[in-house]
Amino acid sequence: MAIVLPAIVVLTLAVVQAGLWFLARGIALTAAREGAAAARSYHASLGEGRERARSVLDRTAGDLLTGTSVQAASTGERVRVEVSGRALSLLPGVSGLQITQAATGPVERYTSTGG
Repeated sequence: MAIVLPAIVVLTLAVVQAGLWFLARGIALTAAREGAAAARSYHASLGEGRERARSVLDRTAGDLLTGTSVQAASTGERVRVEVSGRALSLLPGVSGLQITQAATGPVERYTSTGG
């Protein structure tokens, strides 16, 4: 019992930690997608995309994703929004795993038909 119980506790903590990492990753990806959708809208700016991503993080991340940063860039035809942060760690004194998620999309614009 003295050998098996610590292994079970470590395995349980590892499973829960992996779940927290996947949840934080999903939150970062959702924020990046929302930011990209806002930034690629017709006549939108990169600032609007950053604000939307930050808003999603403020509503959903809580303590699951800390030290977040949002960056947005555009080539004129495509927009990229990147969200970074650290996942919550169950071990005291150990920082969580670094997470970076990005979303890209074409900038919406009017085009003429024909050539």
